[in-house]
Amino acid sequence: MNFWFSLSRLWIVVAASSAFLALSVRAQQPGPPPTLPSVPQPQSQSQPPAPVAPPPPGSRGGTQPAQAAPIVRQIEIQYAGPATLSRQRILSNMRTTVGQPYSEATVEEDVRSLYGTGLVTNVRIYGEPLPDGVKVIVVVQTRVTLSYVNILGNQLVSRKRIRRELNLKINSPLEEQQLEQARQKVVELYQKRGFPDVDVQYKTDVNEDRGTATVTFSISEGAKGTVHRVFFVGNRALKAKQLRKVMTTKPNNPIGFITGAGRFSSRQLDDDIQKIKELYQDNGYEDAQITDVRVDRLTRKKQVDITFYITEGIQYRVGTVTVEGLRVVSEPNFRKVLKVTEGKVFSPQKLQKDIKAVEDAYGVAGYADAKVNVETTPGGPGLVNLHYKIDEGIQSYVERINISGNTRTRDKVIRRELVLAPGDVFDTVRVEISKKRLEGLQYFERVDTYASDTNVPGRKDLNVVVTEKKTGNLNFGAGFSSTEGLLGFGEISQGNFDITNWRTFTGAGQKFRLRAQIGTEEKDVELSFTEPYFLDQRLALGFDAFYRDLQYTSDVYNQKEYGFDVFLRKPITTFLAAKLQYQLENVEIYGVTSTDPAITSQAGYNLESRVTLSLTYDKRDSAFLTRKGTRIDAAVYISGGPLGGDVNIYGFDLNAAQYFHLPFDTILTLNAEVAGVDMYNGSTNVPLYDRLYLGGADTLRGFKFRYVSPKDAEGDPIGGLSMARFTAEYTIPVIERVRVAVFYDTGFVNAGAWNFGTGNVNSDVGFGVRLNLPIGPLRIDYGIPIQSDRFNSSSGRFQFSVGYQF
Repeated sequence: MNFWFSLSRLWIVVAASSAFLALSVRAQQPGPPPTLPSVPQPQSQSQPPAPVAPPPPGSRGGTQPAQAAPIVRQIEIQYAGPATLSRQRILSNMRTTVGQPYSEATVEEDVRSLYGTGLVTNVRIYGEPLPDGVKVIVVVQTRVTLSYVNILGNQLVSRKRIRRELNLKINSPLEEQQLEQARQKVVELYQKRGFPDVDVQYKTDVNEDRGTATVTFSISEGAKGTVHRVFFVGNRALKAKQLRKVMTTKPNNPIGFITGAGRFSSRQLDDDIQKIKELYQDNGYEDAQITDVRVDRLTRKKQVDITFYITEGIQYRVGTVTVEGLRVVSEPNFRKVLKVTEGKVFSPQKLQKDIKAVEDAYGVAGYADAKVNVETTPGGPGLVNLHYKIDEGIQSYVERINISGNTRTRDKVIRRELVLAPGDVFDTVRVEISKKRLEGLQYFERVDTYASDTNVPGRKDLNVVVTEKKTGNLNFGAGFSSTEGLLGFGEISQGNFDITNWRTFTGAGQKFRLRAQIGTEEKDVELSFTEPYFLDQRLALGFDAFYRDLQYTSDVYNQKEYGFDVFLRKPITTFLAAKLQYQLENVEIYGVTSTDPAITSQAGYNLESRVTLSLTYDKRDSAFLTRKGTRIDAAVYISGGPLGGDVNIYGFDLNAAQYFHLPFDTILTLNAEVAGVDMYNGSTNVPLYDRLYLGGADTLRGFKFRYVSPKDAEGDPIGGLSMARFTAEYTIPVIERVRVAVFYDTGFVNAGAWNFGTGNVNSDVGFGVRLNLPIGPLRIDYGIPIQSDRFNSSSGRFQFSVGYQF
């Protein structure tokens, strides 16, 4: 009996061992690694296939207790095709390593990681059992790499310029999408240079043995052509001038090389078609279509005429406006917000503005989740009915404000720009204002704000996510001014400076600038620093140090000045700010060639110690190209007396400008200035450099710089103590970034203090051009005096300057 019991037990053990071995073999050995299918090169695969990996060796399955994962003893790399990717590069993108437990989850991550590199087209990872663990086998099929780029057919554009546009790197993996993008860039390059018929094709030759490819771009340049005229056929409701205004494609003109007018591009033409359709839709022509665009080549002039064929359809108006879902807002108050109402022209653009206005009305009250949808249905011939569906949600308050992404900028620099705080009503309009304030800092590539729910009903977190960008600049350049002559400059600046961060000097939101400008008439070096939130208050503290050697201020003497100033600036309201400044400077008048005592007596040094208090009211829509708004600057100052120094004077300056945005994007600007200076404390003279002058590119443009002024016996300007001027300017857009101007300037400078009599008035009229170039705005004016004294010429004068006039 013992014998049979022992034999039976032995048979059970053997059978169990055999079954376990069979299961183990089936699980661990899926057969020899399959050969990867041949994949055309190059290709991309948007979703990696799931990794084929068996259960870890030793897995028993069923309800048996879990066994420890086997240890990875070897990793073998196999290539299906040329080995263009090194073993080390593959392993560096894998978490599976020798000596670590085998994990199917890790294998899946490795597959995704390898696909994510963009260097492979196929990946398979699986395990083979070893007596003491498992061997991991990685089978990869790599992308071909670019070995050479050949360019054929180019005659009028250099190969070097084309290669720069292609931006294809030798020995980098090659993708079909990358080649198509490169081809399109070459097409656009040619079209921008006036070759509308250019054709670019490419061919890839793959060396299967080496895993490399040569790409050949074949270019058929076609004939060069620029846009001569643009016609419209079928437009009755909208004038051709209105249609041309929204288009980027413009007829050529003498300054087309600057503005881009005359360039022909198929992509640009497609954009213009869409812009014309949107213009019609916003004027109620919902069914408007561009049925055809014809391009006629004028071979004799190498130009093209473009004709747009338009079917306008009927104009739609609003039929009825209904609403559902109002709970906390009454219907009359709801309707007050709307602009697109019964009987008005139906405009999708204005309708979107109405939706935004309703959402903002809810958002101000803290209904951050309010949703506004509008259904449009036919209301009869030429009518569209609007039905608003509103889901108001519940009122919310701010729980926390979370900031992320600021790798350089301090948290407090971001928080101080936010106009809401924890505990406030979750005002979505204030959230949008906060976002715009952060974008206005110019510290971030991108600013995103969004709300997230918390565990407390009616409480939301505000999340602010920023992407940092470079805020430092190093600039060099050259220029010309009719006042300062030829000049060159260099500047280093940091808009997000941190004086305490000695490693990178960034992150605290301070401003730093060092600028040097040297020219034929000027040497100027300036160092400036500003802390916009001194003591963490909305109080700016600034410092400037400067050295200037100016030779354009007079024909009979030169002026040199150096010193520093410190200031405090405080915003009082949204549009009003106050500034208190102290300045100490040493001024030298040298190189005097005049013999008149009024000038020779001024030669030498003067130390001036001055305090200035100023107010600025600025409600312009833009500080650059201002179309509407107001700016007023008022300042009073005093030098000497208890402040010390050699100069004892006081004075004021009031400067105001009003801008009017008129039809057809024209702009009328009215600008007036009044200033005065006087002596005190027994002083008998106001220094030449503190006196008042007019004339030049920024005041009276028909006169030489500073030549509207009292003169000495030799006819040289010596400045006055009272001044007033007025300018009216009207600008008209010609094409994008170009405006023409007509202007009238008038003003006077009187010798006596507080003497604002008009007996010495000088005035001019003129015209000019405003070029808004990428390097900065350029103003060219030609002024003609129509009223002047005997010392000023009555002939016209050109004035050149860079910058916007105030």
